[in-house]
Amino acid sequence: MEKEGQEKKKTPSKGSPKKSAPKKKKEASSEPEVLGPRKYILLIGDGMGDFPLKELNGKTPLEVAITPGMDFIASYGEIGSCQTVPPFMQPGSDVAIMGLLGYPPEKKYTGRGPIEASARGIELKPEDVAYRCNLVTLRFEGSELIMEDYSAGHISTEEATELINSINHKVSTDKIEIFPGVSYRHILIWKGGSGGLHTYPPHDLIGKNVWFAFQSYDEEPYLKEFILKSIEVLEKHPVNQRRKLENKRPANAIWPWGQGRAPDLESFEQKWGLKGGVISAVDLIKGLGFLAGMRVIEVPGATGYLDTNYKGKVDYAIEALRELDFIVLHVEAPDEVSHQGSLELKIKAINEFDYRVVRYLLERLPELTNNFRILVCCDHLTPIPIRTHSIKPVPWAIFDSVRDKEKKREGNFCERVAYESPQFFRSGPDLLEYFLERKPNLKEAETS
Repeated sequence: MEKEGQEKKKTPSKGSPKKSAPKKKKEASSEPEVLGPRKYILLIGDGMGDFPLKELNGKTPLEVAITPGMDFIASYGEIGSCQTVPPFMQPGSDVAIMGLLGYPPEKKYTGRGPIEASARGIELKPEDVAYRCNLVTLRFEGSELIMEDYSAGHISTEEATELINSINHKVSTDKIEIFPGVSYRHILIWKGGSGGLHTYPPHDLIGKNVWFAFQSYDEEPYLKEFILKSIEVLEKHPVNQRRKLENKRPANAIWPWGQGRAPDLESFEQKWGLKGGVISAVDLIKGLGFLAGMRVIEVPGATGYLDTNYKGKVDYAIEALRELDFIVLHVEAPDEVSHQGSLELKIKAINEFDYRVVRYLLERLPELTNNFRILVCCDHLTPIPIRTHSIKPVPWAIFDSVRDKEKKREGNFCERVAYESPQFFRSGPDLLEYFLERKPNLKEAETS
């Protein structure tokens, strides 16, 4: 599964500080000279965690992937697990990463749609409801309606935008409009709409008969009529006719879900006393950054899939850290291929994340400072056997460049080692507080 040129590298060395002439003789210190302010980097490999698999002789993809970068962090630093998703909430990146940024989702979360809407610069009035809206592939099998693909074959952004524009031109009303996003991911805004509808994430329905989920839209006839008219537009559209001829899955339906009204998050900087930034290809993570008042950094070529610009993300993170104190660098690919049920691609995605993000970051950070902390984790598990998210705790590891000079343990970064560790956090905000080495501003926290 190893890509060419991905041979195991020696652990990257940390930069050596310049020596200044001492004024008088003194004993050698075991601590290096600290250069500049502390930098904090949170690396999220979306959905990397998994279950032990029979195909891997009882190991997980993380255990068999080639991950010397994450293994270095885990063996020299600390490793443990965290319950990123509250037990009574649906597991997903929206809930989990909100917590990892220090905002308790049980208090702050209103839905996925409004978070992604903020990333698109869509301003919601208090009465407006935002839905995440997927372009999906549905197919009939006898009397059953099957969710064949939650992403319409990872349709290109150009094709998707053309389809969404056609829907808006022919179907949109003064109340409902779809805002195009990246690939299959879009935003539906219903002005003065209902937020109480029970909807279902399409990635939870892959290969299943979805009549029960589709019929839930019957509770809102106005929205249901919009969906049915959109399907008529999509079915006849030249983009889909061409995709069929090319043996690609057509985007033959829209699927609104994850709706809610605008959430209220206090400023990350005010809460933690740190200037923060976010790097991600997907609107969900960007939206959380916007809502938290963080700098949202756009990286050319960031796609949210295996072909993303890994190196560019690290380069932009290093540059941003010259001014910022904290960076979140998120990679979506492991989650996407897990939803596809591809073990081979999941291992590849983990290899790429370690090789092109973790190791490259460790190589470049000494150019900036020798005073940093790195937290690597996943937001939730996306196990191959179920092809959707799991609520089980996630593994995490922290490396501190000032304190962690000696190897503490053998073993790699994986679920098994993390679960054996006594270090367990009951929530994402608890893990972030530990990582940032500070309590949140209590006055700000009380307003949440």
